[in-house]
Amino acid sequence: MPTIQQLQQFIRQQIQEAYPEPEAGAVAQLVLEHVLQKSRVQLSLNQQEPVSGAQETEIKEAVARLQRQEPVQYVLGVAHFYGLELQVDARVLIPRPETEELVDLVLREHKGQRALQVLDICTGSGCIPLALAANLPAAAMYGLEVSEGALEVAKANASRYNLPVRWLQQDIFATVMGINPATLDIITSNPPYVLEQEKLQMRPNVLQHEPHLALFVPDTEALKYYIRITAVALELLKRDGILYFEINERYGEQVRALLLQAGFSEAAVVQDLFGKDRIVRAVR
Repeated sequence: MPTIQQLQQFIRQQIQEAYPEPEAGAVAQLVLEHVLQKSRVQLSLNQQEPVSGAQETEIKEAVARLQRQEPVQYVLGVAHFYGLELQVDARVLIPRPETEELVDLVLREHKGQRALQVLDICTGSGCIPLALAANLPAAAMYGLEVSEGALEVAKANASRYNLPVRWLQQDIFATVMGINPATLDIITSNPPYVLEQEKLQMRPNVLQHEPHLALFVPDTEALKYYIRITAVALELLKRDGILYFEINERYGEQVRALLLQAGFSEAAVVQDLFGKDRIVRAVR
Protein backbone atom coordinates (compact mmCIF):
# COMPACT_ATOMS: atom_id res chain seq x y z
CA MET A 1 0.00 0.00 0.00
CA PRO A 2 1.32 3.46 -0.88
CA THR A 3 1.95 6.00 1.84
CA ILE A 4 0.42 9.46 2.10
CA GLN A 5 3.75 10.97 1.02
CA GLN A 6 3.94 8.75 -2.07
CA LEU A 7 0.39 9.59 -3.11
CA GLN A 8 1.01 13.28 -2.57
CA GLN A 9 3.98 13.12 -4.97
CA PHE A 10 1.95 11.01 -7.41
CA ILE A 11 -0.88 13.56 -7.58
CA ARG A 12 1.49 16.49 -8.07
CA GLN A 13 3.38 14.76 -10.89
CA GLN A 14 0.23 13.62 -12.69
CA ILE A 15 -1.59 16.98 -12.73
CA GLN A 16 1.29 19.36 -13.43
CA GLU A 17 0.25 19.95 -17.01
CA ALA A 18 -3.21 21.15 -15.93
CA TYR A 19 -2.13 22.69 -12.61
CA PRO A 20 1.47 24.00 -12.64
CA GLU A 21 3.32 24.27 -9.32
CA PRO A 22 2.72 25.62 -6.72
CA GLU A 23 -0.96 25.07 -7.57
CA ALA A 24 -0.41 21.34 -8.06
CA GLY A 25 0.78 21.07 -4.46
CA ALA A 26 -2.27 22.93 -3.17
CA VAL A 27 -4.64 20.77 -5.24
CA ALA A 28 -2.92 17.57 -4.05
CA GLN A 29 -3.40 18.76 -0.49
CA LEU A 30 -7.13 19.35 -1.05
CA VAL A 31 -7.61 15.91 -2.61
CA LEU A 32 -5.84 14.12 0.25
CA GLU A 33 -7.66 16.12 2.93
CA HIS A 34 -10.99 15.26 1.33
CA VAL A 35 -10.43 11.57 0.54
CA LEU A 36 -8.51 10.68 3.72
CA GLN A 37 -10.61 12.99 5.92
CA LYS A 38 -7.50 14.41 7.57
CA SER A 39 -6.49 17.99 8.31
CA ARG A 40 -3.39 19.63 6.82
CA VAL A 41 -1.56 19.09 10.12
CA GLN A 42 -2.57 15.42 10.33
CA LEU A 43 -1.34 14.82 6.79
CA SER A 44 2.05 16.40 7.48
CA LEU A 45 2.48 14.42 10.72
CA ASN A 46 1.52 11.08 9.15
CA GLN A 47 3.46 11.12 5.87
CA GLN A 48 4.44 7.44 6.14
CA GLU A 49 0.95 6.16 6.98
CA PRO A 50 -0.32 3.63 4.40
CA VAL A 51 -3.43 4.45 2.37
CA SER A 52 -6.10 1.79 1.78
CA GLY A 53 -6.78 0.36 -1.66
CA ALA A 54 -10.25 1.93 -1.82
CA GLN A 55 -8.84 5.37 -0.96
CA GLU A 56 -6.03 4.96 -3.50
CA THR A 57 -8.63 4.14 -6.19
CA GLU A 58 -10.67 7.21 -5.25
CA ILE A 59 -7.55 9.38 -5.46
CA LYS A 60 -6.62 7.99 -8.89
CA GLU A 61 -10.15 8.64 -10.17
CA ALA A 62 -9.87 12.23 -8.94
CA VAL A 63 -6.48 12.61 -10.66
CA ALA A 64 -7.93 11.41 -13.98
CA ARG A 65 -10.62 14.12 -13.79
CA LEU A 66 -8.09 16.78 -12.79
CA GLN A 67 -5.96 15.84 -15.81
CA ARG A 68 -8.96 16.72 -18.00
CA GLN A 69 -8.85 20.26 -16.52
CA GLU A 70 -11.93 19.72 -14.35
CA PRO A 71 -11.88 22.14 -11.40
CA VAL A 72 -10.87 20.48 -8.13
CA GLN A 73 -14.05 21.76 -6.43
CA TYR A 74 -16.22 19.83 -8.92
CA VAL A 75 -14.02 16.74 -8.61
CA LEU A 76 -14.40 16.74 -4.82
CA GLY A 77 -17.98 18.06 -4.93
CA VAL A 78 -17.30 20.79 -2.37
CA ALA A 79 -16.10 24.37 -2.15
CA HIS A 80 -15.22 26.29 1.00
CA PHE A 81 -16.89 29.67 1.38
CA TYR A 82 -16.91 31.95 4.42
CA GLY A 83 -16.64 29.07 6.89
CA LEU A 84 -19.15 26.85 5.07
CA GLU A 85 -18.41 23.70 3.10
CA LEU A 86 -20.81 23.95 0.16
CA GLN A 87 -21.82 21.31 -2.34
CA VAL A 88 -20.91 22.35 -5.89
CA ASP A 89 -21.14 20.70 -9.29
CA ALA A 90 -21.31 21.75 -12.92
CA ARG A 91 -24.77 23.31 -12.38
CA VAL A 92 -23.29 26.18 -10.35
CA LEU A 93 -20.41 28.60 -10.47
CA ILE A 94 -17.63 27.84 -7.99
CA PRO A 95 -17.74 30.49 -5.20
CA ARG A 96 -14.76 32.87 -5.39
CA PRO A 97 -12.75 34.64 -2.65
CA GLU A 98 -13.82 38.07 -3.97
CA THR A 99 -17.44 37.11 -3.28
CA GLU A 100 -16.41 36.37 0.32
CA GLU A 101 -15.24 40.00 0.44
CA LEU A 102 -18.74 41.13 -0.56
CA VAL A 103 -20.26 38.98 2.23
CA ASP A 104 -17.71 40.35 4.69
CA LEU A 105 -18.59 43.95 3.78
CA VAL A 106 -22.31 43.31 4.28
CA LEU A 107 -21.72 41.64 7.65
CA ARG A 108 -19.42 44.40 8.89
CA GLU A 109 -21.94 47.07 7.96
CA HIS A 110 -24.94 45.29 9.50
CA LYS A 111 -23.38 43.66 12.57
CA GLY A 112 -25.79 43.48 15.50
CA GLN A 113 -28.85 44.40 13.43
CA ARG A 114 -31.83 42.10 13.70
CA ALA A 115 -34.85 41.14 11.58
CA LEU A 116 -33.19 42.27 8.36
CA GLN A 117 -34.90 41.46 5.06
CA VAL A 118 -32.29 40.38 2.50
CA LEU A 119 -32.45 39.28 -1.14
CA ASP A 120 -29.61 37.79 -3.18
CA ILE A 121 -30.11 37.89 -6.95
CA CYS A 122 -28.44 35.34 -9.29
CA THR A 123 -27.78 33.19 -6.25
CA GLY A 124 -26.21 30.09 -7.89
CA SER A 125 -24.96 27.71 -5.19
CA GLY A 126 -26.57 29.97 -2.58
CA CYS A 127 -23.18 30.94 -1.19
CA ILE A 128 -24.05 34.60 -0.46
CA PRO A 129 -27.45 34.17 1.26
CA LEU A 130 -26.25 31.09 3.14
CA ALA A 131 -23.15 32.84 4.49
CA LEU A 132 -25.29 35.84 5.45
CA ALA A 133 -27.97 33.63 7.05
CA ALA A 134 -25.28 31.84 9.09
CA ASN A 135 -24.04 35.18 10.44
CA LEU A 136 -27.12 37.44 10.55
CA PRO A 137 -29.61 35.82 12.95
CA ALA A 138 -33.36 36.40 12.59
CA ALA A 139 -33.05 37.80 9.06
CA ALA A 140 -35.56 36.94 6.35
CA MET A 141 -33.30 35.72 3.57
CA TYR A 142 -34.27 35.22 -0.08
CA GLY A 143 -32.23 33.72 -2.93
CA LEU A 144 -33.40 34.32 -6.50
CA GLU A 145 -32.11 32.19 -9.38
CA VAL A 146 -33.39 31.31 -12.87
CA SER A 147 -31.66 27.90 -13.11
CA GLU A 148 -33.59 24.99 -11.61
CA GLY A 149 -30.40 22.93 -11.37
CA ALA A 150 -28.56 25.67 -9.50
CA LEU A 151 -31.44 26.01 -7.04
CA GLU A 152 -31.36 22.26 -6.35
CA VAL A 153 -27.72 22.70 -5.28
CA ALA A 154 -28.57 25.79 -3.20
CA LYS A 155 -31.42 23.97 -1.45
CA ALA A 156 -29.14 21.03 -0.63
CA ASN A 157 -26.61 23.45 0.88
CA ALA A 158 -29.29 25.17 2.96
CA SER A 159 -30.59 21.81 4.16
CA ARG A 160 -27.12 20.69 5.24
CA TYR A 161 -26.74 23.68 7.57
CA ASN A 162 -30.45 24.06 8.37
CA LEU A 163 -30.38 27.67 7.20
CA PRO A 164 -33.79 29.28 6.51
CA VAL A 165 -33.39 30.79 3.04
CA ARG A 166 -36.50 31.19 0.88
CA TRP A 167 -35.64 30.23 -2.69
CA LEU A 168 -37.31 31.93 -5.66
CA GLN A 169 -36.93 30.35 -9.09
CA GLN A 170 -37.45 33.39 -11.29
CA ASP A 171 -35.90 35.24 -14.19
CA ILE A 172 -34.68 38.62 -12.95
CA PHE A 173 -35.75 40.14 -16.28
CA ALA A 174 -39.38 39.31 -15.41
CA THR A 175 -41.42 40.86 -12.57
CA VAL A 176 -40.12 39.65 -9.20
CA MET A 177 -42.88 37.77 -7.38
CA GLY A 178 -43.15 37.01 -3.67
CA ILE A 179 -41.52 40.14 -2.22
CA ASN A 180 -43.49 43.30 -1.46
CA PRO A 181 -42.20 46.69 -2.66
CA ALA A 182 -40.07 48.77 -0.26
CA THR A 183 -39.61 45.92 2.26
CA LEU A 184 -35.95 44.92 1.83
CA ASP A 185 -33.01 46.23 3.86
CA ILE A 186 -30.31 44.64 1.69
CA ILE A 187 -29.98 43.36 -1.86
CA THR A 188 -26.81 41.55 -2.92
CA SER A 189 -25.90 40.29 -6.36
CA ASN A 190 -22.98 38.68 -8.13
CA PRO A 191 -24.52 38.57 -11.61
CA PRO A 192 -22.85 37.33 -14.81
CA TYR A 193 -20.26 39.97 -15.74
CA VAL A 194 -17.49 38.36 -17.81
CA LEU A 195 -17.48 39.69 -21.38
CA GLU A 196 -17.51 37.23 -24.27
CA GLN A 197 -14.23 38.81 -25.48
CA GLU A 198 -12.59 37.90 -22.15
CA LYS A 199 -12.95 34.16 -22.87
CA LEU A 200 -9.53 34.26 -24.54
CA GLN A 201 -7.85 35.04 -21.21
CA MET A 202 -9.69 32.36 -19.25
CA ARG A 203 -8.23 29.04 -18.20
CA PRO A 204 -9.68 25.83 -19.69
CA ASN A 205 -10.77 24.53 -16.29
CA VAL A 206 -13.17 27.51 -16.03
CA LEU A 207 -14.17 27.80 -19.69
CA GLN A 208 -14.86 24.10 -20.31
CA HIS A 209 -16.59 23.22 -17.06
CA GLU A 210 -18.30 26.15 -15.29
CA PRO A 211 -21.83 27.21 -16.41
CA HIS A 212 -21.63 29.93 -19.07
CA LEU A 213 -25.08 31.19 -18.06
CA ALA A 214 -23.58 32.27 -14.72
CA LEU A 215 -20.40 33.75 -16.21
CA PHE A 216 -20.89 35.62 -19.45
CA VAL A 217 -22.67 38.65 -20.84
CA PRO A 218 -22.59 39.86 -24.46
CA ASP A 219 -19.86 42.43 -25.19
CA THR A 220 -22.57 44.81 -26.41
CA GLU A 221 -24.66 44.46 -23.22
CA ALA A 222 -21.99 44.40 -20.52
CA LEU A 223 -24.19 46.12 -17.91
CA LYS A 224 -27.53 44.50 -18.71
CA TYR A 225 -27.83 42.73 -15.33
CA TYR A 226 -26.78 45.85 -13.42
CA ILE A 227 -29.35 47.99 -15.24
CA ARG A 228 -32.16 45.52 -14.54
CA ILE A 229 -31.19 44.78 -10.89
CA THR A 230 -30.89 48.53 -10.21
CA ALA A 231 -34.51 48.95 -11.31
CA VAL A 232 -35.61 46.00 -9.15
CA ALA A 233 -33.68 47.38 -6.17
CA LEU A 234 -35.35 50.80 -6.46
CA GLU A 235 -38.70 49.03 -6.22
CA LEU A 236 -37.94 46.51 -3.45
CA LEU A 237 -35.51 48.32 -1.11
CA LYS A 238 -36.72 50.39 1.82
CA ARG A 239 -35.56 53.99 2.03
CA ASP A 240 -31.87 53.83 3.15
CA GLY A 241 -31.72 50.17 2.09
CA ILE A 242 -28.41 49.14 0.55
CA LEU A 243 -27.54 47.37 -2.71
CA TYR A 244 -24.21 45.51 -2.99
CA PHE A 245 -22.98 44.47 -6.44
CA GLU A 246 -19.96 42.37 -7.34
CA ILE A 247 -18.61 43.79 -10.60
CA ASN A 248 -16.20 43.33 -13.47
CA GLU A 249 -13.23 45.49 -12.46
CA ARG A 250 -13.38 47.51 -15.69
CA TYR A 251 -16.91 48.80 -15.02
CA GLY A 252 -16.74 50.21 -11.48
CA GLU A 253 -17.27 53.84 -12.39
CA GLN A 254 -19.95 53.02 -14.97
CA VAL A 255 -21.97 50.96 -12.48
CA ARG A 256 -21.60 53.71 -9.86
CA ALA A 257 -22.79 56.37 -12.33
CA LEU A 258 -25.70 54.14 -13.42
CA LEU A 259 -26.91 53.82 -9.80
CA LEU A 260 -26.71 57.56 -9.11
CA GLN A 261 -28.45 58.36 -12.37
CA ALA A 262 -31.23 55.87 -11.52
CA GLY A 263 -31.93 57.64 -8.23
CA PHE A 264 -29.78 56.08 -5.50
CA SER A 265 -28.73 58.72 -2.95
CA GLU A 266 -25.11 57.56 -2.83
CA ALA A 267 -22.91 54.99 -4.54
CA ALA A 268 -19.26 54.02 -4.06
CA VAL A 269 -16.77 51.63 -5.64
CA VAL A 270 -14.99 49.31 -3.19
CA GLN A 271 -11.70 47.65 -4.10
CA ASP A 272 -10.83 44.03 -3.30
CA LEU A 273 -7.72 42.79 -1.50
CA PHE A 274 -5.76 43.04 -4.76
CA GLY A 275 -6.68 46.69 -5.30
CA LYS A 276 -9.14 45.96 -8.13
CA ASP A 277 -12.56 47.62 -8.34
CA ARG A 278 -14.76 44.71 -7.24
CA ILE A 279 -17.87 45.90 -5.35
CA VAL A 280 -20.24 48.78 -5.82
CA ARG A 281 -22.30 49.72 -2.77
CA ALA A 282 -25.29 52.02 -3.16
CA VAL A 283 -27.84 53.50 -0.72
CA ARG A 284 -31.50 53.81 -1.75
